[in-house]
Amino acid sequence: MTAREVAAMIEAWAPLSIQETWDNAGFCVGLPQTPVRGVLLCLDVTPQVIEESLDLGANMIISHHPLIFHGFKQLCGQDKVARMVAWAIKSDLVIYSSHTNADKVASGVSGVMAEALGLQHVAVLDPDEQHHTGSVVGLGLVGDLPAPQETYSFLQMVKRVFCLSSLRVSAEFVPTVHRVAVCGGSGSPLIPQAWERGADIFLSGDIGYHHFFSLDKKEKKMMIADIGHYESEIGIVQKFARMLSEKNVNFAIHTTKCNTNPIQYL
Repeated sequence: MTAREVAAMIEAWAPLSIQETWDNAGFCVGLPQTPVRGVLLCLDVTPQVIEESLDLGANMIISHHPLIFHGFKQLCGQDKVARMVAWAIKSDLVIYSSHTNADKVASGVSGVMAEALGLQHVAVLDPDEQHHTGSVVGLGLVGDLPAPQETYSFLQMVKRVFCLSSLRVSAEFVPTVHRVAVCGGSGSPLIPQAWERGADIFLSGDIGYHHFFSLDKKEKKMMIADIGHYESEIGIVQKFARMLSEKNVNFAIHTTKCNTNPIQYL
């Protein structure tokens, strides 16, 4: 099976055509016609991940975040990304990413979050009108808990579900949580949509200090919880693994054992 055939399995689920215009999902390094001996799945490509793939004999890395976001004018080891690209080329590795296309399908990054929380009656939070794939795509999801939960209890569940030691949350609590909006990654632009869709709380990552002041509306209160960028998206790695395993592929499937989160909590 070639790398192109492996990529086609993912793109049948999350087409590259729905990625954001600024994104760089798809093949990043290597030849699509390369026969695949093994795949290593990860959120981010780091030197430790490349080394892990070589140790495992996996010659294709599938990541969520693209290794290359900006074009190169030179490739001479000028920074870490350039050095990783050169290392991957020398090692005959193929590196492929499924990024905002995997964010925008309902069963993608936000879908994994919603499933983990047990949300029901789920709908896309910010539907994308520009693409026609036969189903609604867009960023974020909103849905309902099976029954309202006392807010503190819900937040403790969030910590358990996403393996958090702590989380940043609005100082003023709503009494109970029933309707929940989620967006994996950097979701602050969707705060207005979450409020408009009646969410009691919005879970995402990379929420800025001043965003927590944006909720002082007399008509309705909504809380924000910042669970971390990495923590909100890491579940997509297991989603990739399940998808490929269901295809009965003829190569080994590995998920990285490297924690690529650049943030630590002390």
